[in-house]
Amino acid sequence: MKYYLIAGEASGDLHASNLMREIQKKDLHAEFRCWGGDLMEAQGGTIVKHYRDLAFMGFTEVLANIRTILGNIEFCKNDIKEWNPDVVIMVDYPGFNLRIAGFVKEKGIPVFYYISPAIWAWKQSRVYKIRKVVDRMFTILPFEKDFYARFDFDVDFVGHPLLDALQHSTEQTLILKGNKPVIALLPGSRKQEISRMLPVMLEVRRQFPQYHFVVAGAPSMPKAFYESIIDGSDVEIVFGQTYGLLRQSYAALVTSGTATLETALFRVPQVVCYKAGSISYQIARRLVTVKYISLVNLIMDRPIITELIQDDMNPTRLATELRLITSDEGNRKRMLQELDELKIKLGGPGASARLAELMMKYLRLKHA
Repeated sequence: MKYYLIAGEASGDLHASNLMREIQKKDLHAEFRCWGGDLMEAQGGTIVKHYRDLAFMGFTEVLANIRTILGNIEFCKNDIKEWNPDVVIMVDYPGFNLRIAGFVKEKGIPVFYYISPAIWAWKQSRVYKIRKVVDRMFTILPFEKDFYARFDFDVDFVGHPLLDALQHSTEQTLILKGNKPVIALLPGSRKQEISRMLPVMLEVRRQFPQYHFVVAGAPSMPKAFYESIIDGSDVEIVFGQTYGLLRQSYAALVTSGTATLETALFRVPQVVCYKAGSISYQIARRLVTVKYISLVNLIMDRPIITELIQDDMNPTRLATELRLITSDEGNRKRMLQELDELKIKLGGPGASARLAELMMKYLRLKHA
């Protein structure tokens, strides 16, 4: 069968590539055409557009690049029409994917959506559009099945794919400079957020001379970009080895997003950071309805890790919270126990295999 996959971010590239690997075990003649990245390409996908050319963050950045975005949407529709796949699999990336879904549905092509948009956080009304244009929704967070049930939409909870990603990771132990314990800095994957987050993270390092600070570089960003921010300091940068870095980290400063959950699954105490442009933040404040911004706290439904948002994301607060997770043994022990509980809640490994099996089942029924 012909599978058209659309992933617009690094995390989507990771999860889609694991799904592709599992699909190939069940469909020896699978063909993949993708919007994604290097990991999807490594699984045999033909890359139409790389996600590094699609990442626009925040309301103002989207508005500034609206012509490019609209052009990509039109290009994608034409590409799908020309290739005529058996199914379109959308992976997260809702601003783009939900605009494509209606077009695909009208063409009579099944629409599978993997990793639900966070409609439980804001714009809950989008559930009605999703019900209309998505044939099957596959969720990765345990509370999402109940959320959709409130709107009379049956979805499949398959478990979180990060457990698979960790299990299949081939990253080796890093050889880092010196022998100090490591503080990992995960400032995000987009240029705008890295520029905003990393300078603040770096300001605290002088207060922690007993630690070695290491930045997890995004694969889509050049090393020179990070070096211009680090500016000759002894901070180290590693690329394509985030899991290897987390395996040997004592603590971490992490930009809100999938990386907070990845860090948690490696049992690394962390401080979650988030700082947006002032206009984007004010708009988001009025729209977002959830209590927390990190996936860890959302899944646990309580604040087990500290979230520093906007003005609270400053060197003073960051240093205070970093001391609590590095020097306060009682606080570290509590956090580690709760991170163990989080892993149990996520449903165990095997999400990608369960997802592939369900997709093949629904496709067989569709073509029966």
